[in-house]
Amino acid sequence: MAIYAIGDVQGCYSALRRLLDKCRFDPARDRLWLVGDLVNRGPHSLAVLRFVKGLGKRAVTVLGNHDLHLLVVAAGHAKLHRGDTIDAILRASDRDELLHWLRHQKLMHTGNGYAMVHAGLLPQWTIAKSLALAQEVEAALQSNDHDDFLRHMYGNKPERWRDSLRGHDRLRVITNVLTRMRLCTTAGRLEFRHKGNPVERPRGFMPWFTVPQRRSRKTPVIFGHWAALGLYTGSNVFAIDTGCVWGRELTALRLSDRALFQHAYSGRPGQA
Repeated sequence: MAIYAIGDVQGCYSALRRLLDKCRFDPARDRLWLVGDLVNRGPHSLAVLRFVKGLGKRAVTVLGNHDLHLLVVAAGHAKLHRGDTIDAILRASDRDELLHWLRHQKLMHTGNGYAMVHAGLLPQWTIAKSLALAQEVEAALQSNDHDDFLRHMYGNKPERWRDSLRGHDRLRVITNVLTRMRLCTTAGRLEFRHKGNPVERPRGFMPWFTVPQRRSRKTPVIFGHWAALGLYTGSNVFAIDTGCVWGRELTALRLSDRALFQHAYSGRPGQA
């Protein structure tokens, strides 16, 4: 059995299927880990969602910011952004079933000596603490009161974690770290505006995985979210969002030997 971790798909269904063919993925034997952002920006978000859901226990996905955006829009707490491509899901006959499935996916996954998250882990958090905090958000999403969580999920404040945080502020910071963070200070203050190359980052901030003495550093962490970073395999992390939806590549990492597979997309961005 092989396990393949797949970077941000973002509705690029054809690219996903071609990459799996290149990996010789066998659903009867192999397993998929997906780093989140299954949907949005690409042309076939509905097909991606149906395909991954149909894999059942053969696939594990963590939620990304675009997946959560779909849930917030579907709940009526936000409007579609320009460039969103989730309309087909919202109109689908199996919409409620798909959204229920999505709402019951993880924020963080561990296994086979790895951890996987969409965006990152706060440098002050151990793997065990990160997993426990992720489960707090998962419980809120899966509860009968999930609408209240989605209503209050968006926001950049608080911008720093404290163990004493409670209620919506606590859940919001956890969600922001796991699904939106790219940069932070050594003290763990978050920054959300910068999406480009880490070389051009704001003063005082650095990529979360390069903070000295990061407490999760002994466990290899797989993540996506940062297309401008591209493929990065230093600091005991594997960044595998290689910007397929922007006309670049979709990447798979085989966990057993860390072999990389890519489907290089050469057409018009957003049509992969």
